[in-house]
Amino acid sequence: MASDLQRRKVSVVFGAMDANGDGYLDETDFRALTARWVSLRGGDEELLSGVMMGWWATLHAIAGQSRVTIDNVLSIVDALPKTPEAVTDTADAMFAAVDENHDDYISRSEYQTMITAWLGHEGVTDFAALDSDGDGRLSREEFARLWLEFWAGDDPDAAGTYVFGPV
Repeated sequence: MASDLQRRKVSVVFGAMDANGDGYLDETDFRALTARWVSLRGGDEELLSGVMMGWWATLHAIAGQSRVTIDNVLSIVDALPKTPEAVTDTADAMFAAVDENHDDYISRSEYQTMITAWLGHEGVTDFAALDSDGDGRLSREEFARLWLEFWAGDDPDAAGTYVFGPV
């Protein structure tokens, strides 16, 4: 069963993705997220759509219905610590989507674009706290660790807990 911290983390993302505020995620919510992201950065619509709609396909298949509840998402989160490779695989796809200039790093501005797209507004994140080596950018490995800490972790002190901002 998901902890209170995990529920709070997922609630931040779920609420932001629920474009029409009906308490469910469906295909139109993922299309809206894709459109927000494309409008913020332009280009790469095929890549961004592939990543977001791939997430929808996974959630849809697991939920077995056309609307996904937060409890459906939390049931997936419960299983993630046993299958960390599932999280790191999605981290790799997300990294490719966020790395707009394809230099194999995520800059502060690229990261902020991702946050604004996901949350639908300029969220507050502490990029310096996420940047474990202090070089002003996130490597693929740093991003994967943060992604794993967010989706599969339950440590309130882990930097990844705050990938999408305060919980």
